[in-house]
Amino acid sequence: MHTDRRSRGSGAGARWRRVARVYQERAREYDAWYEDSLLFAIELDPLLEIEPSLPRPRLEIGSGPGRFGARLGVELALDPAPAALQLARQRGMMVTAGIGEELPIRTDRIGTVFLLFTLCFLGNPRQVFRECVRVLAPGGRLVVGLVPGLSAWGRMLTRKKHQGNPYYRYAEFRTIARWTEILAECGLEVVDARSTLFQAPEKLQRQEKPQSGTDERAGFCVLVARVKETAP
Repeated sequence: MHTDRRSRGSGAGARWRRVARVYQERAREYDAWYEDSLLFAIELDPLLEIEPSLPRPRLEIGSGPGRFGARLGVELALDPAPAALQLARQRGMMVTAGIGEELPIRTDRIGTVFLLFTLCFLGNPRQVFRECVRVLAPGGRLVVGLVPGLSAWGRMLTRKKHQGNPYYRYAEFRTIARWTEILAECGLEVVDARSTLFQAPEKLQRQEKPQSGTDERAGFCVLVARVKETAP
């Protein structure tokens, strides 16, 4: 799956080093958060619903310690934080340090690309989506997991950003409608979606069943996109 394309020392790389610093320095602390986490279980559920239909091989951009990827059959984990990748390797994935703007993958090689909880940190989402289009094999899928900006969870995380929370310092939360527009600009169309996490952050108490479709009130939404067919 690897290619001879090399990092060009771009501005994107410099920005990702800043974004990833906290995940590098606190990799084990961040990883430990997932243990017995109800929030993790709720967010994982819609992804497990769609997982059987997704083609292989699978790549996760911004994999972190590999908690989601390990459960979703991801073969290749990509992240700019080596400490997080070490944990992903321990969970059985091949790992490579890198960024979504410059994927070290040959064209037309990946069945499914996952972008989970990474969208809010993208400085240049269109470039990342164009790279996803490039590496996806015919019939491939891009799976996006996002926190809608107008939801209670999106507003709460935005407050954390402004309060100086180190994990969300560089985050920006957009609406589902806006992300769908950006995907379309990059030649991608949404073909499936799930929404969940309708409980308010301060009232999170129980497991939820995902709903089909998109809902801006949801705290977590999964979009499944494919490359648009070009007209003859």
